[in-house]
Amino acid sequence: MRAVVQRVLKAEVRVDGRPVGAVGKGMLVLLGVGKNDTPEDAQSLADKILNLRIFDDSAGRMNLSLLETNGELLCVSQFTLYGDCRKGRRPSYDQAARPEVAGGLYDAFVAAARAGGVTVQTGQFQAMMEVELVNDGPVTLLLDSQKLF
Repeated sequence: MRAVVQRVLKAEVRVDGRPVGAVGKGMLVLLGVGKNDTPEDAQSLADKILNLRIFDDSAGRMNLSLLETNGELLCVSQFTLYGDCRKGRRPSYDQAARPEVAGGLYDAFVAAARAGGVTVQTGQFQAMMEVELVNDGPVTLLLDSQKLF
């Protein structure tokens, strides 16, 4: 799984102009599922994200996690994170999981994050979505479950 993690002051996702998920201070996670990913990838990536120390402590140092700040998480599926742009001008999505597999692993990630104790909102899997955010910092990180350990 690949994730773009952004620290936000607020974020919202809309489908057909209607809000389907919104959070205040916390994280926006754009999540892509690869064809070799497993439920264990979903769990380990969720654990990593919930415990990333990217929020400021009282001294202004990035020393606190989402769990420690009671922040919220907005998770939006994004298969294009598996776009391979090395050849030609059109990205190849050969490494992205098929929707019937990706949907279950996306749900597994969301369930793991919720079980970890944070408020989680989501977009709508396989929908065209509009994502609006106010990036805090900005702080943006790239994570790949295949490269965590």
